[in-house]
Amino acid sequence: MKELVKFEASAPQTMSSREIAELTNKRHDHVIRDVENLNNSYEKLALPKIGEGYYTHPNTGNQQHREFRLTKMQTLDLLTGYSAELRIKVNRRWAELEEKAQTPPPAIPQTFAEALRLAAMQAERLELQAAELKKQAPKVAYFDNVLQSESTYPTTLIAKELGMSAIKLNQRLHQLGVQYNQSGVWVLYSQHQDKGYTKTITRTFVSNEGKEHTSMLTVWTEKGRLFIHNLLKSS
Repeated sequence: MKELVKFEASAPQTMSSREIAELTNKRHDHVIRDVENLNNSYEKLALPKIGEGYYTHPNTGNQQHREFRLTKMQTLDLLTGYSAELRIKVNRRWAELEEKAQTPPPAIPQTFAEALRLAAMQAERLELQAAELKKQAPKVAYFDNVLQSESTYPTTLIAKELGMSAIKLNQRLHQLGVQYNQSGVWVLYSQHQDKGYTKTITRTFVSNEGKEHTSMLTVWTEKGRLFIHNLLKSS
């Protein structure tokens, strides 16, 4: 339905009245009515009428239904009475179909020499792709190995890498909408949670009274560390 039809190599390209109805959001029977009125005008001017045909639809038990096939000039004549927006839609569709019709099919080798040249071009393309993959290998390895590693970093260490204190780094991340302080603990905002930036570990320590206690400590993963570096670099 949405393809240009070529009856012969020299036959003009056509668009069906069904597609025009779809593009203009009109009922097909209304478009057929407009086409018939246009054909009456063509008859008075002794111009060729718009060709009529039939199509079948499974929803109606393969019953035949009328449709018209319009050349580009006939389509433009039909759209004269339509609004500018509808004309634009159909004109853009014609441009797409014409561009598609003009796209040459892939060349098929006709001789042994042409086949060899085509094989050489394909081999060269594969070599270029392999070279690009080799070039990207270190970056891929970094993401596969480093970012997925189990290494973790306290805020103090990342802050040192950036040349600032942990207090300043926490405040900066808060200003950038990464985290907020809740009861003395820095917590990621919801949009940054579940991204693998942080992990919570249990730390055991002995108090001044000699009692053993545990506390929860949030540390940054390698992915979170890279996120912080990139974020502060861009800001």
